[in-house]
Amino acid sequence: MFLNNINSSIQQVYFSEIKDKEISLFIKREDELHPFISGNKYRKLKYNLMEAAKQKQHMLLTFGGAYSNHIAATAAAGFEHNFKTIGIIRGDELATNLDKTLKENPTLKFASEHNMKFHFVSRSEYRNKTTPEFIANLKEKFGNFYLVPEGGTNNFAVKGCEEILSDSDEQYHIICCAIGTGGTISGLINSSKKHQKIIGFPALKGDFLQKEIEKHLLINDNWSLNTEYHFGGYAKISEELITFINKFKSETQIPLDPIYTGKMLFGIVDLIKKDYFNKGTKILAIHTGGLQGIEGMNNLLKKKNLTQIR
Repeated sequence: MFLNNINSSIQQVYFSEIKDKEISLFIKREDELHPFISGNKYRKLKYNLMEAAKQKQHMLLTFGGAYSNHIAATAAAGFEHNFKTIGIIRGDELATNLDKTLKENPTLKFASEHNMKFHFVSRSEYRNKTTPEFIANLKEKFGNFYLVPEGGTNNFAVKGCEEILSDSDEQYHIICCAIGTGGTISGLINSSKKHQKIIGFPALKGDFLQKEIEKHLLINDNWSLNTEYHFGGYAKISEELITFINKFKSETQIPLDPIYTGKMLFGIVDLIKKDYFNKGTKILAIHTGGLQGIEGMNNLLKKKNLTQIR
């Protein structure tokens, strides 16, 4: 068996900024599923690993940026379950001095230590990663492989993410999650109950996610996207966000990553403060992991003499 179906623990949040609001906030700790293949990556990779084995493939190939949670998780999953792994990494300048890159980039260093081999491509090339010509060139270079999309989202990933919610989660009125490629929220929508509302908090700017999510949905229409808390787009953060993340951890002992879950929780808390939700509402926020990215973000913040994430 590759990755078992595990029901993660749920922790109630007691946070000073919302203590006078009659709202109950809980966090589903998907980040605790696995030391390295955590959060939604665990869910997304589960059935992809099974399919790769079914196809008798011995190599996983995937795509990502230099600080990608998905790259780190795929490397760890391959290492643990005896797959070779190839990472197609955005940014060919990173290959100029690979030793220096690995020394300065904790995500790629981790992936390399888990036997992932890298192929660095320019940003313009990377935009063509889904074209038949690009894939054909990769097969010519590396041989046969099982392709896992950037971010891990495909039908197998959505199937895995449908297992995040369990029957005991029916008690919650609102389910919230951060969004990168849309796979996690698609699974949540498919497995949610009719009385529940799903709210997604995109980490990227733009309205393209709506159609991407709709591709994977069954019938449910009980969902919406809140695009007000991306802080300028993917990997963009601010002093206000860092302050919030540090305060939240200090009071709740729950670490948040600055790209996904930190922005989502900032948004949820802000909406609670603005009385967006009805009194008595029970909110379940999904912690999708991504904590490996904190070290890399702190390296960037340190260079800019900005406050770091504790």
